[in-house]
Amino acid sequence: MIKKIAICPQCSTKILCEGEKDQRVEVTCTNCGKKGMVFFEHLEELDFYPVNEPFAFIKILKDPESLDQYYRVIEPILTEQEKKTLQFIQETLIKLINVRLDEIESNSVEKLLVEHINQIRKDYDIEIDDVLKKKFLYYVKREFLGYGRIDPVMRDPNIEDISCDSSEVPLFLFHRKFGSLKSNVQFDDEEELSIFVVKLAQKCGKHISLADPMLDSTMPDGSRIQMTLSRAVTTRGSTFTIRKFRSDPITATDLIEYNTMSVEMVAYMWIAVENGINALIAGGTAAGKTSTLNALCLFIPREAKIVSIEETREVNLPHPNWIPGVVRSGFGEIVNDKMIGEIDLFDLMKAALRQRPEYILVGEIRGSEAYVLFQAMATGHTTYSTFHADSTRSLIHRLEGKPIDIPRVMLASLDIAFIQINARLGDKRVRRCKQIVEIVDIDPTTKEILTNEVFRWDPITDGFNYSGKSYILERIRAQYDMSKEAMMEEIKRRVTVLHWMRKNNIRKFKDVAQVVALYAETPDRLMEQIRSGVTVIKNTEKEDNSIKSKEKETSKKKIIEVEKDKNQVEVKKKKTSSFFFKRKKKMVFKEGYL
Repeated sequence: MIKKIAICPQCSTKILCEGEKDQRVEVTCTNCGKKGMVFFEHLEELDFYPVNEPFAFIKILKDPESLDQYYRVIEPILTEQEKKTLQFIQETLIKLINVRLDEIESNSVEKLLVEHINQIRKDYDIEIDDVLKKKFLYYVKREFLGYGRIDPVMRDPNIEDISCDSSEVPLFLFHRKFGSLKSNVQFDDEEELSIFVVKLAQKCGKHISLADPMLDSTMPDGSRIQMTLSRAVTTRGSTFTIRKFRSDPITATDLIEYNTMSVEMVAYMWIAVENGINALIAGGTAAGKTSTLNALCLFIPREAKIVSIEETREVNLPHPNWIPGVVRSGFGEIVNDKMIGEIDLFDLMKAALRQRPEYILVGEIRGSEAYVLFQAMATGHTTYSTFHADSTRSLIHRLEGKPIDIPRVMLASLDIAFIQINARLGDKRVRRCKQIVEIVDIDPTTKEILTNEVFRWDPITDGFNYSGKSYILERIRAQYDMSKEAMMEEIKRRVTVLHWMRKNNIRKFKDVAQVVALYAETPDRLMEQIRSGVTVIKNTEKEDNSIKSKEKETSKKKIIEVEKDKNQVEVKKKKTSSFFFKRKKKMVFKEGYL
């Protein structure tokens, strides 16, 4: 028997039903009494979850024969007459509303829309029952406040990328759990898609036209978008690609949970970041470079001054003394190969050095700003950035080649290079830190760069191997004059803290930052609390899950199980501081400590 959840088109009640492959089963909604047929297609249901309950749901399907996977958006169904009525209401609302809805408080917007819809009903004598009014309100809010046709996808926290290649072609999505999926969302013609692209540009506060048909921007929720208009530069018509912003950033706990890094690698970086070691995170497209950068920056001491420089805002930190900088496009004439009013990464980088930061974060280096970044490294500023390269060799070649053109002698200022990859492991795509390589020095005779590989990912076992030697940790050991035993104890303590955070699901970036700050203040007290099982911090993740579970329990009461042989309904219930900053003791990292 195949089980699936059907949604009542009348009242949006969820109905759990069973049937055989290619069988049609008649289902009656016990909430509103509407009858309908449920077809049990040959596709296997992998997942089902709401994104805007009770109106929008997501279903993940798999074809057992071709093994193709599909992403299906389920929304309230409207008849042709209801669609025409909705279109009339939307057009009338545009004439009636004389304020920007995004400038009104969210709890007042729905009230305003309901008032205007009721006024339109009365003025034009439109008969709408309460259920249909809720459907209309959902679509009005989706169009006026949300992202229109792609709003359910934008609400899905599991989606990373959204790609629209042209009209009459389904949107392709990248799902965190199921990888690349073909959706049932598409635009009917080129005119509709072009109008939608112009609206997206307006939501970003930008302009796109046939005179300037390409645009890179940041959406109101922080997502990155690249769009093209018409067939001027993309021959199949308008396109857009959205890389969704994660409002709840990846943390060190997530890196360990996803096996992107081992707990020892994270402990290694915890100590390195605390001690101002410079690093570049290199990798290909969608290798998780920025996510790793954001996670590791949570180890920066809370009181440190940070300046971040990005083309689009991606870094998200809880530190109070943080200046986030973003580039600005210019306007008017071009003077000296630069548009008037344009502020690029190079300008922001120069300004950052005048702001006396302790840590400089650059979203991605690819041009002249890299030279200033390495100058900052050489003058004692701790810097972290991401870079497109798939190996240490290609990283060095790209840094030395044009247009970056960094002199080899300056490359010695870089301490650590991460190499991240997006690999296939079995039937899934995974992100792994392939290598952690230390830039040791430059050979005075051959001028070759001397490197030391500290960690390497083993794709056979999906584990990480430690080489047994770290020059960076030796340098820190020498700085603090610590014994080997004290260093090994310090490493064990940090590994213990990271294991504890993973076990207790301490993964929200503010919670992780709080634990790091506690370890920096009172390490002995934190370790004692962890060993005794005392609650160290208020876990906001558990609070959120508790709220969600209550909502889910309420939602479960709406689920109706319709059995084939019985007409019976069953409601299923189915704080511590851094060793270095507070105690000022010395640390030693020697071979074999991990």
